[in-house]
Amino acid sequence: MYQLPTAPIKLPENLRTFKDRSRRHRPVKVAALGGGHGLYGSLSALRHVTSDLTAIVTVADDGGSSGRLRQDFGVLPPGDLRMALSALCDDTDWGRTWRDVMQRRFHSTVQNPSSGLEDHALGNLLIVTLWQLLEDTVAGLDWAGALLNARGRVLPMSCEPLVIEGDDVRYDDAGVPVVDHVVGQVNVAKVARAENVKLTPEGAEACEESVQSILEADWVILGPGSWFTSVLPHLLLPGIRDALLQTEAKICVVMNLELEDRETLGMSASEHLRILCKYVPEFRLNAVIADCDGMGSPDELNKVAVELGGKVFWRSVRNSVERNVHDPLKLGAAYQEVFRTYLS
Repeated sequence: MYQLPTAPIKLPENLRTFKDRSRRHRPVKVAALGGGHGLYGSLSALRHVTSDLTAIVTVADDGGSSGRLRQDFGVLPPGDLRMALSALCDDTDWGRTWRDVMQRRFHSTVQNPSSGLEDHALGNLLIVTLWQLLEDTVAGLDWAGALLNARGRVLPMSCEPLVIEGDDVRYDDAGVPVVDHVVGQVNVAKVARAENVKLTPEGAEACEESVQSILEADWVILGPGSWFTSVLPHLLLPGIRDALLQTEAKICVVMNLELEDRETLGMSASEHLRILCKYVPEFRLNAVIADCDGMGSPDELNKVAVELGGKVFWRSVRNSVERNVHDPLKLGAAYQEVFRTYLS
């Protein structure tokens, strides 16, 4: 194993475990689950609310730079992990500069470039380099977070690459169902409404630190994001699912801003919640954050939220310019209101 020539990693203060469990003497402890742009938006909001923040990220991506690195080196797909780290970068010139470095992609100015670097994000390469040097997935992410002076910790849901699978059910002209089995996150994301979604390998273990973060949290945040490939996978991995069912933390689900996502085309807001219960009937929540605009009739979503033990917080959380993007300050204010409402 590669030995660093310096002292063992010493995490920044904001990444260390709080020993004082009294709510009066510490910030709200939050574990945010998801992947991609949805988790990026959630973390961008949560960083305004708490300094005790852990992101738990899906690891089933098989497209783009992440997919190529995963295939070539047998590592976790680093892209969603890189996005989460970037969302938590320190709000200084140092943090923002390293965020931009991490997010920077290589694009050649010549035709038909021979370099294998084309379209790779530098942050993906940096993370894979740390994994190879340290031979430790979690330590590599901690080192990357220390470089950005991240305002929280980023963890994978599992330390082994996962594959997401599902069935694409269509109907022919005679109304007979035609089932195509699709494999891989890229392919599942193209299905209008996937059925029988699962993760493989079936015996995959959850990251121990991720499970512990869920069990120790005051709040667990699920969503927003692509419902079948970023949100649902956390309920499909047994270790994460069991932690969600066992934790004393309160659970908040954040709805997407648009119902016409390609993965859930034609599904109502309430059906999004019912999907979670379909795969985990025991699933319960405390709060749902939904934008006042674009969710259709509120009655059904309110009804399903109550059935699951919670209530809907209808708030304007949409960015005024990019309509399909959560505004970090508005969403942060909604999180803060939810946390205060349930403060014991």
